[in-house]
Amino acid sequence: MSDYTDDTVVLPNLDLRIHEYADVDTFTARGNPAILSRPCLAIFCSNRCPGDLIVKTYDLVQKLRDLGVVVISGFHSPVVKECLPTLLRSPHPVIYCPARGIDSYRMPPELRKPLAAGRLLLLSPFARGVTRITSETAQQRNRFVAAVATRIFVYHAAPGSITEQFCRELVALRKHVLTFDSEANRNIIEAGVTPVNLADIREHIGDLALTLPRDAGLGTSLL
Repeated sequence: MSDYTDDTVVLPNLDLRIHEYADVDTFTARGNPAILSRPCLAIFCSNRCPGDLIVKTYDLVQKLRDLGVVVISGFHSPVVKECLPTLLRSPHPVIYCPARGIDSYRMPPELRKPLAAGRLLLLSPFARGVTRITSETAQQRNRFVAAVATRIFVYHAAPGSITEQFCRELVALRKHVLTFDSEANRNIIEAGVTPVNLADIREHIGDLALTLPRDAGLGTSLL
C-alpha cells in the first residue's frame, strides 16, 4: 500500500459564500475525517514578515495550542512553516493542505506520528496528476483553505503582495479575517481586516476552542 490513499469525501464545512471562489466540490483526504467536525482557524503570512510580528506569531501559536484550536494551513511561507512543529507537539488536531495532489506526496517523518494518532488530516483539492507546487496551485490551495476555515488569521501581508490582494478578496466576500494590530499591517486593516491584540485573542477565537464530540472517533483515520 502506498503512503497515501486518496479518498474522495464530502466537504461539510465549505463556506457557501465562497464556494465558487474556491472552485471545489470534493477533495482528497488522508487522515482523520472527524477533524472536519471541528471549527478551524486558517493561518497565512507573506514570505517576508517584520521581526516584531514574527515574535507575536510564536506567542499566538502557543495560545492556539493551549486553547485547543484546530489550525488549517498549507504551512508554506517561512513564518507559517515554523509554526507547524509547535502545533504537531500539541494533543489537538491540525489540518495540512499541500499545494499539490497527495497520492504521490512523500510524507515528512514528522507528520507520520500525528497522522497515525488521528491528530492530523491532509487535504488536497488537486487531482492525482498535480505533482508540482506552483504559484497557481499555491493560490488555489489558499482559496481552498479559506473556504474550509471558520476564521482566518493573517500574520502579515506585505503592501502590494499576493497575500494583501488575497485579504482584500476575502474581505469583499465577507469572510472574517483577523490580523495583528500593528502599523505594519495598516494596509490590510484599512481594507477591512480586523486588528487584534494577543491579550484579547480569546475574544476573537474562543468559540473555536471546542472539544471533539465524544463520537467523533479521534483515533480513526483513513489509512
